[in-house]
Amino acid sequence: MNKPREKEAIKAYLKLLQTKGAASGILYKRSLFLDKLGVCIADKTLDRTEYGQALDVVMKTIPADDWHENLNTAREFYPFWMKDIKAIAAFNLHYGFDIQSVQWKPLAASLKSLTDSLETEKFDTSENWPLKAYTQALRYEGAERSVVDTRVKLAKIILIRLRDAPVKNNKFYRTAVDLTLPLFTIKENRHLFLVVVREFYYFWNGSPDAATKVLKDGSNNML
Repeated sequence: MNKPREKEAIKAYLKLLQTKGAASGILYKRSLFLDKLGVCIADKTLDRTEYGQALDVVMKTIPADDWHENLNTAREFYPFWMKDIKAIAAFNLHYGFDIQSVQWKPLAASLKSLTDSLETEKFDTSENWPLKAYTQALRYEGAERSVVDTRVKLAKIILIRLRDAPVKNNKFYRTAVDLTLPLFTIKENRHLFLVVVREFYYFWNGSPDAATKVLKDGSNNML
């Protein structure tokens, strides 16, 4: 059962969404998920790692199609659990709280079908540019060929999943990623995918300091 700390945080989060115009159906679905998460984080230290570990446990019980909405809820809820007012304000300013249902999802696929398609898949100029830049950055940092090959293949999977996204932005990148994560049933592979997701994002969005981000983050946290 959720303890007062978690109940208070959940209430504050849902109240904010309500003031922003979230529909009752959205609030209900998120409250059900947060009740599950609240049980797992009760008595945990207010720490990102412990929160992430609890989230990992909860996500195993969530249907694959619901991963994005629930992971997004967990990200939005985290600063409420931490009682970090500044982080809540910053999140609202830079990302905004999502009060809508998922408007777009990548086409249904299995990890095997995506991996097999890499043998014949052609990438256009807009896709090849970040792939080449990512490859060069990994090599410059001294990554072994096997490491480079594996990470670039995972980056290609991200690009394939993004192909029919209506626009190129952070929201749809995260949607594609969140709905690809459950395809990785082996924990270590899912964690590596998360690392590549964070590294490759900077190349995908054309960040001038993208090369400084590679081989720096070993975090496997789904936040």
